[in-house]
Amino acid sequence: MPTDPTTQAATCPECDADVSIPEDAMQGEIVACDDCAAELEVLQLEPALTLGLAPEIQEDWGE
Repeated sequence: MPTDPTTQAATCPECDADVSIPEDAMQGEIVACDDCAAELEVLQLEPALTLGLAPEIQEDWGE
């Protein structure tokens, strides 16, 4: 768990490691797991901080 009062902790859905999230994080923000380097999206802030794997960036074919 983080000791910095300006961060909060969540669990990486990929590797179950603790991930430190800035206290001012917003829903939809992308963060990285320090252990497995997975890109994670902040899905929910309340009632509990929830992370999910960030969607892959897909190429736009002009549609």
